Amino acid sequence: MTRHTENVDARHAAIRRSARDQFDRWARTYDRSWLNELVFYPTVRICLEELTRWQRARGGGPFRLLDVGCGTGLLLRLLAGRADAAQLAGLDYSPEMLRRLTAAAADVPGGDRILAVQGDAERLPFADASFDLVTCCNSFHHYPHQAAAVAGFHRVLRPGGRLILVDGFRDNVIGWIVFDVAVAFVEGNVHHAAWSRVRRLIEAVGFAHVQQRKVNVLAPLLVSVAER
Repeated sequence: MTRHTENVDARHAAIRRSARDQFDRWARTYDRSWLNELVFYPTVRICLEELTRWQRARGGGPFRLLDVGCGTGLLLRLLAGRADAAQLAGLDYSPEMLRRLTAAAADVPGGDRILAVQGDAERLPFADASFDLVTCCNSFHHYPHQAAAVAGFHRVLRPGGRLILVDGFRDNVIGWIVFDVAVAFVEGNVHHAAWSRVRRLIEAVGFAHVQQRKVNVLAPLLVSVAER
């Protein structure tokens, strides 16, 4: 291992620790954040709509879903009551977020089907072809090795599975101000990739039928959907 590689790995480890500490502190008030109405709730609606569209196209049936960067698990808790949700796994780097998820899951129907896993999005601790759907919502900009994360999404999806990736759209003036200026100033060490780079990352690992669209105005989001 070269000195340069060691320095890069150390810097990326520091970025991950900083993000974990930030979200550990945020966990207590996360579900009451003003970002819910602006970003989080719209993102959950997008995922539910995409899941419904995917289920309709394949004729229904049970599904296994992994939510990467799940936070307190709002999406998972909404899905827990569905009869077709055979397995719901949430992965997050923040132990405090997962503690909030576990506590909240105990109060929702079907919450016992939610598995909370502490881990690194760039090194998913799951077997190949474990899931039918992978969602990653509003956390991709925190990943130092975004290509490694996308490769992991592809690996854990079964053939015919679906990726739903949502993150900030920074390719217009509003998005650039919100994400490259404001969010970067507040959170530090984040990278909202351009839509073209996200597409290249997805296609490079073998995903097919990539579809992308922008939603929202004041906090524009990039929605990328692809098939394994």
